[in-house]
Amino acid sequence: MLDVADLAKRLIAAPSVTPATGAVFEQLEAMLTPLGFVVHRFVRGDGPEGSDEAPVENLFALRAGPEGSRHIAFAGHLDVVPPGEGWASDPFVPVERGDLLHGRGAVDMKSAIAAMVAAVAEVPAEAGTISFIITGDEEGPALHGTRALIDYMQAEGIQPDLCLLGEPTSVNRLGDMVKIGRRGSVNIFIDVDGTQGHVAYPHLADNPLPKLVAILAELDSLTLDTGTKWFQPSNLEITDINVGNRAHNVIPAAGAARVSIRFNDLHTGKSLSERVMAIAEKHGGRARPIISGEPFLTEPGTFSKLVSTAVEAETGIAPELSTTGGTSDARFLRSLCPVIEFGLCNATMHKRDEAVAIPDLAVLARIYTRIAKAALALAETDI
Repeated sequence: MLDVADLAKRLIAAPSVTPATGAVFEQLEAMLTPLGFVVHRFVRGDGPEGSDEAPVENLFALRAGPEGSRHIAFAGHLDVVPPGEGWASDPFVPVERGDLLHGRGAVDMKSAIAAMVAAVAEVPAEAGTISFIITGDEEGPALHGTRALIDYMQAEGIQPDLCLLGEPTSVNRLGDMVKIGRRGSVNIFIDVDGTQGHVAYPHLADNPLPKLVAILAELDSLTLDTGTKWFQPSNLEITDINVGNRAHNVIPAAGAARVSIRFNDLHTGKSLSERVMAIAEKHGGRARPIISGEPFLTEPGTFSKLVSTAVEAETGIAPELSTTGGTSDARFLRSLCPVIEFGLCNATMHKRDEAVAIPDLAVLARIYTRIAKAALALAETDI
């Protein structure tokens, strides 16, 4: 098997703060081409740096198997969050300290992509079709990343049977958790207008803040649901209140707030948005929702079983099937085919001195190999 740690180091050493372009994709292309993959790279977005329209690079690689064979896709992202200050070493110079490999992206999720590359090197081309769906815009707005890749695949008539996303899902040790779904996410911006005036003459003003407080109080009192078999209860959180009034003797002209809702499959982004909008309007405000993703569930069955079997064979652990955590690009990939997430331990993702346990890398690659071989061997009636 290819040296996964070496592959991971090559990816970590290519800085790729979101949105990623350039060198890190060149590294991945150089890894995949010798394995028989045809690599297509393209850039989407033409706005200024730092904007939602900033250029994003994406990579789709395909190694076609025999006609009519099964197709498994490996998905992930090469972009990383900014490293911040205070690292023990340069975050883009991979460093081994003991059994740990340090560097930004070591966990989230360059090492998983390295493990995928090593894994497919062990799968014969005649076993079936394998693809890589890799974006440079998962940690950012996600406007020109995986969605653009899906557009490309649909235009080319490329249809995977199953998709494995390499997000870091393990909690305490490699293999203890597999994600079979995710909650949806919607952020809602609330505005209330009033009339500015002197606090000593309230009859000449219209204070917007009591209206805003009433809106937020009603929203905070909501019990959206009590959860389902596979999902925890939906939750609404007030995440910002902004008045901008620096004077103690002035009634402000406006107030604003933001709420964030993570919701299970009892709801849709549209239904929750309409509910919040109605409450805001009732108290004299208005609400503007931005839906980041809808909830989804890959029902436990053949796919989850083969993933769990592969994990247990290499780790001795029967993984927990879960839908906890935040959103991921699985919210887009689910439109292609059934998708499951499995990857490294997530304890240090997005943290200073991010690190992966080096022994886990080879184990993860072997798990991915088992998953790919089992998925490609499935009969049509099994999918």
